[in-house]
Amino acid sequence: MEKISVFDILKIGIGPSSSHTVGPWRAGARFLKYFQETYQLEEIVSLSVEFFGSLAKTGHGHGTDIAVVMGLSGAEVSQFDVSKLDETIQSIRDLGSLSLLARHEIAFDMQECLKFNKNEPRSTHPNTMEFSVILKDGTVIKEAWYSIGGGFIKRGLGDELDAEDLKAEIPFPVQTAEDLLHWHHSEDKNIAEISLQNEQNWRPLVEIRQSLQDIWTVMKESVFVGCHSDGILPGGLNVVRRAARINRDLLHGQSYKNIDEWLSLLKKQKRDMDTVTAWVSCFALAVNEVNASFGRIVTAPTNGSAGVVPAVLMYLYCFHDDFTQADIDNFLLVTGEIGSLFKKGATISAAAGGCQAEIGVSSAMAAAALTQSLGGNTSQSIMAAEIAMEHHLGLTCDPVGGLVQIPCIERNSMGAMKAITAAQLALHSDPAQARVSLDDVVKTMWRTAQDMKSQYKETSEGGLAIQVGLAEC
Repeated sequence: MEKISVFDILKIGIGPSSSHTVGPWRAGARFLKYFQETYQLEEIVSLSVEFFGSLAKTGHGHGTDIAVVMGLSGAEVSQFDVSKLDETIQSIRDLGSLSLLARHEIAFDMQECLKFNKNEPRSTHPNTMEFSVILKDGTVIKEAWYSIGGGFIKRGLGDELDAEDLKAEIPFPVQTAEDLLHWHHSEDKNIAEISLQNEQNWRPLVEIRQSLQDIWTVMKESVFVGCHSDGILPGGLNVVRRAARINRDLLHGQSYKNIDEWLSLLKKQKRDMDTVTAWVSCFALAVNEVNASFGRIVTAPTNGSAGVVPAVLMYLYCFHDDFTQADIDNFLLVTGEIGSLFKKGATISAAAGGCQAEIGVSSAMAAAALTQSLGGNTSQSIMAAEIAMEHHLGLTCDPVGGLVQIPCIERNSMGAMKAITAAQLALHSDPAQARVSLDDVVKTMWRTAQDMKSQYKETSEGGLAIQVGLAEC
């Protein structure tokens, strides 16, 4: 039985991509950690990294080279001050050296030491990176690592590293949606309660609550930052940020000094359909504009889909009264549990499954959590997740210019709105009459992913990526 924590699905990280930025960042650090089990850092004379598959084809646009260097330097992705990223990388370029884990300095030319091999595929996984080290005695060490989606990483042919950290047995093992329903009926627990009980076998309750609050804090801040940042997104596509303008238009010149006053104003907004819909879209755009500019966001379950869950959670927080921290915790627990079902039964990697594995999964997560928050039962929550994913099946990943901007940013708004629609449908339905189960959809998604051509799996070799092109943007 595969073990996945809520905090593996919801990670605090840096944009623009969980598989192409967060994963390589974590892999760089973990590679050196495992290296030290046999050797000393001081034995390293040179180090290089070669990227293959999707990492090679869209790595420049996703900041893969920057990320892996930061991981090798020992910076922690969840804590690093993103405002210092550009100057840190520029210093490494200017000095031509890199301090491994901030302890051992070696000569390091980013142009020469980081290679994007677009022509030689790797069959094991489309997101492959190969670390090569030369030691003082001439020994050459090569090791393949894989970024398998959502910031999860795998070392060679071994197990996923995140799963290795969860050794304790849990009271309610869950591999499928049917398992969730079984525990619900036998233990009279909803999804959040099942998830929380399992998490407590891995970490103390106080730590769980604090981590959930930290995630909510970063989500709120990413929405706020995005709603107050004008200008052009980096990367060369000249995509204009829109969230700040929408925020100003909706507030009609009302003033505020900080995030708390801003949130208070939002709670007083009209709750007609046009206003609420505009705000939900604004929230989602805001997060993914922050993500596209290498900002701090929560991977949920990926960076490319990081705006869906916060947008739906903000919808609840701002437009439903008496929404407490406990309600927020439960919302996040449900999203993590539903996301883990797709990780276990299919994939959350666009390089393996297209955008259905990112926006589709995030929409299903948010739909289930919203349904429970609005009083739906467990069967209705699972039904909402099924509806949301069913209508994302086959969605391709075709980022223009290899950047997480077109069509990724707008897709988050669409995913959030689909989640809300799915929740409303489920709340007014009898799940006993449903002809399609969530487990059916998870299996179908995985089969669809396997049938999908590689051009539509985050390679920028199909769809909008070649129809639009950099020259026309």
